[in-house]
Amino acid sequence: MSPGPARVAPGALQAALWELLDASHREDAGPFLTLLDQAESTVDADQEPSWTAWRHALGARRALLAGDADVAAGEISAARDLLDRCPTSSDTALLMAYLAHTETTADHLDHAMLLAVDASLLTDGPSVQPSRALLQAHRWLSLTLSGLDLEELAVVHAVRGHQVAAELPDVGDRGRLLLLTARQHVELAQTMRRRGETERATELATEAIACATGARELDWSPEQADADLLDVVQAWALMCAGDLDAALGPLRRVRRSVQRDGGVWLRGYTDLVLARLLGALARRDGDALVGEEAIGLLVDAAGAFAASGDRRRYRQALLELGQDNADLGRPAEALHWLEAYRADTGRAHARGRQMWAAMFVRRSRLREAERQAALLRRHALEDPLTGLGNRRSAERRLGTFRLGEEPLSLAVVDVDRFKEVNDDTSHTHGDAVLRRVADLLREHSRTGDEVYRWAGDEFLVVLPTATEPQAVVVMERLRSAVAEADWTDLQLSEPVTVSIGVATAPAVADGQPSPVVGWRALFDTADLHLFSAKRLGRNRVRAHGAAEPAAVERGASA
Repeated sequence: MSPGPARVAPGALQAALWELLDASHREDAGPFLTLLDQAESTVDADQEPSWTAWRHALGARRALLAGDADVAAGEISAARDLLDRCPTSSDTALLMAYLAHTETTADHLDHAMLLAVDASLLTDGPSVQPSRALLQAHRWLSLTLSGLDLEELAVVHAVRGHQVAAELPDVGDRGRLLLLTARQHVELAQTMRRRGETERATELATEAIACATGARELDWSPEQADADLLDVVQAWALMCAGDLDAALGPLRRVRRSVQRDGGVWLRGYTDLVLARLLGALARRDGDALVGEEAIGLLVDAAGAFAASGDRRRYRQALLELGQDNADLGRPAEALHWLEAYRADTGRAHARGRQMWAAMFVRRSRLREAERQAALLRRHALEDPLTGLGNRRSAERRLGTFRLGEEPLSLAVVDVDRFKEVNDDTSHTHGDAVLRRVADLLREHSRTGDEVYRWAGDEFLVVLPTATEPQAVVVMERLRSAVAEADWTDLQLSEPVTVSIGVATAPAVADGQPSPVVGWRALFDTADLHLFSAKRLGRNRVRAHGAAEPAAVERGASA
């Protein structure tokens, strides 16, 4: 008999995932594929929806690397189908962001945008705590949004990712997020400069230089590709800040390193940046030879981006080839490249980007409005001191009961001599007493009973289906819990006790009138019994019965 699958060690899945995510972003696909083969049995061993979805997401990236678009589409679809079964968390946000990036790589931009919107919403909010999953979610969202030409939003998520990384211990994560932040700032600076917004471009470029400098100052050892990319980004930022001559030497030096050791995509990225710098110098100095060199670099960059599957930058290179050839007075060549750009892009694609950008912002604002509305509703129905439902909440709940169908008991609980607590100590001590009483009432109630803070030092306990004897027993337990609690840490002059009045609306036979008309009359009855408990000496439970239970009498003398 063959043994079953080995149990996955705690943390093994997460450790495998971090390695795969780091390898996913490398240009060389070899490490990712090797790691995926090694981790396959580990990931397959867990059948939780989130890990099953990850298995499909990673399988989709493998299929894209192999050039099998149909298999990739099937894997992505299977992963998306599982998202509704995943918990609302930063881990799920990371899964969505990774899937969105995979869809962008496959050039499925509409699907990528939908996933990016939902992932972004999960990364937002005051309750989201810093974690590596949150950091990675922002990282992949930033890369996805950049691929969708939503550069402003890409900068936002890069900055948020860096803010999360700054609160976590891994210095390598901080360095990588600073590099990403610098890169997204300079890419947006390039766009602003192209639009003629020079001042804004300079501000963004200055921020990019600051981020790149910050990354260099960290005690980390980036991989060669990251170190080269950092040099490219910093030189590009100098160019966008207007210092063309200062950028030229460093950019030529890093290009020599990239041409020797870099991957296809990084070579294309470096050629694109150097081509832009040379194009700017050619226009400034009227140097046609420099302009020719820029065009040659753009052709190389377009080929590199086509080979590496970066459709967005491939389209950028085509567009700039058309523009630069037009600047050199070559209309036929310019038309050739612009026609190629139009064929790959299309007007509908451009309109779609604008529509999705607007939707992204609107949906994010809608979710924020919904969150604020939920917060206001909670504040409207929750007592901020004790966390219990407040009077408005209690009245809403009581309005849902139909008296007579089943027994319903109400208990009004009042803290004895509470004014003396405030007068003898402080209101801070009084607040502490109310919070502790609230906790004791919650702890010692039955499952299904509901506790509310009615007003001041008065609480209401709703006991659905409880007859009067049952309610009295429950409330005696609550009274004893308060009387026997340890109050010494609050340095009170005497222990805290409560008085309780109970009233019950019994179940009645069909066709018979209820002895109580409405919950307000039931509450008033319980309040009268509370008054009786106070008058008889406090620290007791009073109900409709002719005599108090013996246990209550013992409590009264406590």
